[in-house]
Amino acid sequence: MEGFLVPLTGLILGLSLAAPPGPVNSVIASESLRSKLHGMSVGLGAMTADFTFFLLTFFFGNFIPIEVRYVFYIVGGIFMIWLSIQVLKSSMSSRTTRGNYITGLLMGLTNPFQIAWWLTSGLFMVQEIGILAIPGFFGGIVIWITVFPIFVHRYGKGISHLIKIVSFLILLAFGSYVLIEGIVLIAHL
Repeated sequence: MEGFLVPLTGLILGLSLAAPPGPVNSVIASESLRSKLHGMSVGLGAMTADFTFFLLTFFFGNFIPIEVRYVFYIVGGIFMIWLSIQVLKSSMSSRTTRGNYITGLLMGLTNPFQIAWWLTSGLFMVQEIGILAIPGFFGGIVIWITVFPIFVHRYGKGISHLIKIVSFLILLAFGSYVLIEGIVLIAHL
């Protein structure tokens, strides 16, 4: 790939990781009802996890033992189930923006889907497309974690109850699936 296609490909890959519905976007949506900054701080924490995974992928590639990945599945599943309950039972989060950042970071570091993305697409991006895709990649994430909270904060107030229920269901479903998958995979080792 040459010229502007490399950063553009990185931008598209960044959006491919950040935009799909999932646990991080559920918490971003829930916190964005409170304020744009609270939603953005969750996204910034998750992006920090992506930067950590980028560094690990860049320097270590495929050397992460599979058993370690399965432990992340279990920890991530339990964490997402706990978050789902917190989203459902609170009318507004009591977390600060720093607390939301840490929540996003922990979700990102323990989210098996994020880990799997970096072990597959992320590894491909770094090794095959090249390091020049990285600015576009993180640019795509920055666009998403800025625009999505602004949109939800501006237009989501009327459907805040629905956003809370959908966030709970997505987090509970992802958390349960990830936890069960981790247990099954470890049991088969």
